[in-house]
Amino acid sequence: MDEKEFAECCRLALARIENAVERAADEGADVDFEMQSGILEIECADGSKIIVSPHMIAKELWVAARSGGFHFRHDDKLGWVDTRTGEALDQRLIEILKQQGQIQLNLA
Repeated sequence: MDEKEFAECCRLALARIENAVERAADEGADVDFEMQSGILEIECADGSKIIVSPHMIAKELWVAARSGGFHFRHDDKLGWVDTRTGEALDQRLIEILKQQGQIQLNLA
């Protein structure tokens, strides 16, 4: 995957996540979020943050949360997968937001 393709994959993934967080907020979740310069910052009710950002050099999406830092690479068949565990980005984010912010996220 070249840089242009990677950037587009990241843009689409971040927009999808942002839309899901916005839907959760519209449904009453106590969450704030902001997309700035291609980085999505999600703030939970307790003030803790979850950051989802592309790392162009490594060609990965990085997620920083209270529970740790996670790196995801794009696989054409599987989508974004954790480089250590093979877990899907969607599943990991659902777990992180539920644990850290008591937020039910629907990424379907």
